[in-house]
Amino acid sequence: MTRSRRGPGLSALGCALLAAALSACTSIKLPASTEEEEDKILAASSANIASLTEVVERHPNDPQGYNMRGTVLGRAGRYEEALAEFNKAIGLDPNYAQAYANRGLVHRQMNQLDVALADYERALAIDASYPVAYLGRGVVYRQQSQPMLALADFNKTIAIRPDSAQAYYQRGLLYQAQEQHQFAIDDFTTAIGLSQHQLEPLTARGLSYLAINDLKSAANDLDDAVQLEPQNLQAWLSRALAYERLGDKEKAAGSYARALNIDQKSEVARAGFARVGGKYGQTYQAF
Repeated sequence: MTRSRRGPGLSALGCALLAAALSACTSIKLPASTEEEEDKILAASSANIASLTEVVERHPNDPQGYNMRGTVLGRAGRYEEALAEFNKAIGLDPNYAQAYANRGLVHRQMNQLDVALADYERALAIDASYPVAYLGRGVVYRQQSQPMLALADFNKTIAIRPDSAQAYYQRGLLYQAQEQHQFAIDDFTTAIGLSQHQLEPLTARGLSYLAINDLKSAANDLDDAVQLEPQNLQAWLSRALAYERLGDKEKAAGSYARALNIDQKSEVARAGFARVGGKYGQTYQAF
């Protein structure tokens, strides 16, 4: 990594965040990240797919219609259908950089990282200034534990698109994994400023605050996170840990209880609830 300032004395992020509270190392996972798109996001609904199908039928030789329909299908989790659409778009226009990048995203979501990498590289060979492709390739490099390559791609994305909240968020995750928590916090803060009401950078920043023992800042972020998405298990677990470490057993128990309401089988929530003296059938104030 090119920056050297580090968070204090942490050997592995997941263990460090929970070591003070759990007898065994259980990591709190961040929510899956999403990739920024250049065009307006289309809701993954049957109505949109039907509308796009009409467009494709009217213009069967226009690759843009297939690309757009593939994007909607991909967001709906219909990956094989999405791939077929992107393949069709690329068949019609072999130099369609966006279709390669979108296909790369679907391959990445299917955990086919090498294939995704090839698609992002093809997109960049066509358009060397395409920020979405740099961002996507950087995510693949991060997932493949190639931090220097990932960092270069995130830096390139930011240089081209300084308003890319996802690039700052992804770079923050990279710093966080390297235990460079202050730099991670800086990037998460920028991401939050660029894209309001996003759960991922709030939760991620809260975890880095926990890692450097800034418990009040962590609690503030995680308060916002659970209010933003009240059914998010990981946000409640992270908030519970923050209040547990602050010594506020009432809010910790209330947060663990909310986590258990979302997932009664969560061993992390069960262990935490017991650890702070929580009793089933009793009401706790989460706020």
